[in-house]
Amino acid sequence: MSYHNPYTPPRKSATFDDYTLAEIRRAAATGIYDIRGAGTKRKVPHFDDLLFLGASISRYPLEGYREKCDTSVVLGSRYAKKPIVLKTPITIAGMSFGALSGNAKEALGRGATIAGTSTTTGDGGMTDEERGHSQTLVYQYLPSRYGMNPKDLRRADAIEIVVGQGAKPGGGGMLLGQKISDRVANMRNLPKGIDQRSACRHPDWTGPDDLEIKIMELREITDWEKPIYVKVGGARPYYDTALAVKAGADVVVLDGMQGGTAATQDVFIENVGMPTLACIRPAVQALQDLGMHRKVQLIISGGIRSGADVAKALALGADAVAIGTAALVAIGDNDPHWEEEYQKLGTTAGAYDDWHEGKDPAGITTQDPELSKRLDPVAAGRRLANYLKVMTLEAQTIARACGKNHLHNLEPEDLVALTIEASAMAQVPLAGTSWIPGKGGF
Repeated sequence: MSYHNPYTPPRKSATFDDYTLAEIRRAAATGIYDIRGAGTKRKVPHFDDLLFLGASISRYPLEGYREKCDTSVVLGSRYAKKPIVLKTPITIAGMSFGALSGNAKEALGRGATIAGTSTTTGDGGMTDEERGHSQTLVYQYLPSRYGMNPKDLRRADAIEIVVGQGAKPGGGGMLLGQKISDRVANMRNLPKGIDQRSACRHPDWTGPDDLEIKIMELREITDWEKPIYVKVGGARPYYDTALAVKAGADVVVLDGMQGGTAATQDVFIENVGMPTLACIRPAVQALQDLGMHRKVQLIISGGIRSGADVAKALALGADAVAIGTAALVAIGDNDPHWEEEYQKLGTTAGAYDDWHEGKDPAGITTQDPELSKRLDPVAAGRRLANYLKVMTLEAQTIARACGKNHLHNLEPEDLVALTIEASAMAQVPLAGTSWIPGKGGF
């Protein structure tokens, strides 16, 4: 005989929570896996788990309004004849035309130019809007080769060879048919309205030796003018960074699992890759072991949101960061202004991630001409520039408080961790101790 205790409320499983149960039912009903955009939604150790140690007696702070704190960065100084010089170490990550509307790409270019930084093409080629409004434009060279041609390689200011992406290291891209308009189809040489999947690996190499040959080929095409970046997803950052350097890269771009994507399997986003925080120190160690730290620049991306995040990434050894999701929010993505329309799509502002469906009310992750018109690229570009300015000022504020006259002078010694996990990943002491897990101390 069973007995139900009326004083004890029903207890739900932590393993089979409401979301998990709903996903099981959805999979059982449809027979297909879930596809979405954006980045991981699970909580992982991140920059919030680190704190700066400001100056007091043992360190001397800089006066905020009288003493200079430089924010400039030079990218690609190893081999390129024309390295990139930026006013701020915050760049715009690659997001394709196709995933984003033409107006969104123009807004990103406008905002980056006002702020004195670079933007990046993404898969699918270079649009006139983006090139025309980007003072400094990085051209992504992906496994798909969509839109790739020597003319645009030469029109770019740098070339980024994409080997992997943080949201899906080891996986290719997706662009569903509803977003493949006439223009997207023409740029990618694809049939209109048919689902497209980008390859997960480059067709003409199988390892780092072939990557070295490809880098040399791109240098010859561009007369050794353009810096060559190599972008990898956060999986084995020490070895991937070392191999990229040995292959001849000028810059390594390392994307952690909090990085976004236009569309991929949800199981990929949530279960493949490593947190951004865990990727930085192994990559820096690889550069240091090769004697190439600060000679080959390291750009970190994946979940960068504020000037504090920027400062922490640089303190751990990065030269610059790249933002994607945050840049889209700055130009108007997931804005509560469109809440009523998000509700009609079965979601809410701040949670909308069905970018692959092409129905974005904000006019950003869509190819629908009527929706795209909602985004004013001039006004959106100004918002992005304002956001970049604030982030840069925040990073400067922290650097001055630590007594640094350049953002690149921030160092691990300026940081402590709030959790054992963050301490181990960032290799900085647990707050109040000198202990780094695995490295002794007390």
